[in-house]
Amino acid sequence: MRKLLFDHQERTRFGKFMVVGAIGAVVDFGVMNLLTHLFDTPLVIAGTLSFICAVTSNFLWNRYWTYPDSRSRPIARQLAMFFLVNVVGVFIRIPILWLLEPPLIETFERLDLAPPMTSAFLAKNLTVAVAVGIVMLWNYFINRYWTYNDIDNTEQTA
Repeated sequence: MRKLLFDHQERTRFGKFMVVGAIGAVVDFGVMNLLTHLFDTPLVIAGTLSFICAVTSNFLWNRYWTYPDSRSRPIARQLAMFFLVNVVGVFIRIPILWLLEPPLIETFERLDLAPPMTSAFLAKNLTVAVAVGIVMLWNYFINRYWTYNDIDNTEQTA
């Protein structure tokens, strides 16, 4: 049995998962910046809401593009599984947001920054970027082995 990421089909799926994740990151960063800068929402709240928006986008893209052959489960059940994996992801993400932002703000405050590159802007975005990267790895492996484990893992030859 080949290892998961050494299989061509799995590498393709991982690539698609990363593209979907990039789309989700745009949704995530966009909503987070909108909430924190226009509505002065605290980062933990804004980051949690932006994460939920990104999860919804990611589920739809993954179900219909990354894993189109994984629709043997009813959509509601698969969404519940995907959402549960991502709820754990939120519990991984929140401490990162909570703990990493303050020292990053302090670090960026030492720099002579010109607007719009404020220390708060850079710290919030770098904090979310770190959280996205860590949670993306969690999401891929758990979703692949649990949410989308009903797909054929063998390469198809033409």
